[in-house]
Amino acid sequence: MANTYTQIHIQAVFAVQNRVSLILPTWKDELYKYITAIVSKYEHKLLQINGMPDHIHLLLGFRPTQSLSDLMQEVKQDSSKWINSKGFVKGKFSWQGGYGAFSYSKDQVPRVIHYIQNQENHHKKQCFLDEYEDLLKTHEIEYDKRYIFKPIEE
Repeated sequence: MANTYTQIHIQAVFAVQNRVSLILPTWKDELYKYITAIVSKYEHKLLQINGMPDHIHLLLGFRPTQSLSDLMQEVKQDSSKWINSKGFVKGKFSWQGGYGAFSYSKDQVPRVIHYIQNQENHHKKQCFLDEYEDLLKTHEIEYDKRYIFKPIEE
């Protein structure tokens, strides 16, 4: 795409199936490197990745050579296969269906990077579902609570 110039910054958020806390510190960094490689393979730039045992945040410098839904499908599908092939969890690992995606201007990027870097501290004060709903409300996205990430099944 010669002579195409873009500046698109997207934060994507997605959760482990049923929001079970399966992402362990012992392999979290390997997972983040693997996801970074997937994003790079499609020529996007991963600006920040971090999360909690039950979900992940990505901040992307996104290129319009691929749809966001296709990229997220690749990230979730490939990383699930990788986690399962490594045997990091008992049973089968999968990501929950769907994701949140939020756009930011260049001047907001440092704040979003800081926010993603500080997930552990942030979640001492707020649970994931409240965080996710706040993102939806801040970005004025209409949603139905019935279809937000499934709760942990007991």
